Amino acid sequence: MTTLTSPTRTLPTALKVPPHPSRVVPTLVSLGVGAIVLIAAAGLPIQWTDLGALPAQLLRYGALMFESPNVEKLPRALFETWRSISMAWIGAILCVLVSVPLGMLAARGVGPRWLRLPLRGLFAVIRAVPEVIIALLLLTVTGLTPFTGALALGIAGIGTQGKWVYETIESQQEGASEAVRAAGGDTWEITRWALWPAAAPALLSFALYRFEINIRTSAVLGLVGAGGIGSMLANYTNFREWDTVGMLLIVVVIATMVMDAVSGAIRRRIMRGAGTPRARRRKRPAMSEGDRDVAGIR
Repeated sequence: MTTLTSPTRTLPTALKVPPHPSRVVPTLVSLGVGAIVLIAAAGLPIQWTDLGALPAQLLRYGALMFESPNVEKLPRALFETWRSISMAWIGAILCVLVSVPLGMLAARGVGPRWLRLPLRGLFAVIRAVPEVIIALLLLTVTGLTPFTGALALGIAGIGTQGKWVYETIESQQEGASEAVRAAGGDTWEITRWALWPAAAPALLSFALYRFEINIRTSAVLGLVGAGGIGSMLANYTNFREWDTVGMLLIVVVIATMVMDAVSGAIRRRIMRGAGTPRARRRKRPAMSEGDRDVAGIR
């Protein structure tokens, strides 16, 4: 009795299953990164046994600060908060005035290559320097004044804001630029009539976002003597007046949340517009019968 055997079928080369990718290199990279993290953690002078007492210490100082905040310093805290907000606003304006034209010159298709590459390098260098370092360098020239903080915020924001500007310009569609170019426009006219109208809402939104960042950073700059609520917070922390420190933290949190809400509402209005026509008609008051007759509406 004979048995039938099916002939062996071989898959074509194009249909063969590809080999499983090797995981040797990603595994070695992960092990190397993990070893660097462990070596860096082992080299820090940290008493790891003290971590167990950290929650109790946080509760203790939280009770000292927020159990009965000292409201006697509230008027001065509000004044210093206003100075911090003013410092953040001035820094944002200085940043926008400098970064918008420089960022547009750094965009591909607007500025020449010999100018575009140095500007991008300048933005990268500025982004690498923290605001606190810039403020410490400016203290030797301008002194312990809020202007030092505003200037530090303005200079530090140029790097990030400039990068946002040229990336926004480069992400615009080419239709409007090609239309202006076909009409005989040069680089300046293309930038003015095609790129800027399309990118202006996003750039204004980024400017307001920079203002939000400056509000948070201004409190940190006050710790190095740049003025504002941060200086007041550092002074009372050094004297261990925790009830006043708690009140200051409450003021900082509330002021930051309010300014973020206002700035966010303005940014949404800029990006989304005034609303749909149906929504505008819904808000429009009803016309009286006399007004309808004058308008010719029956």
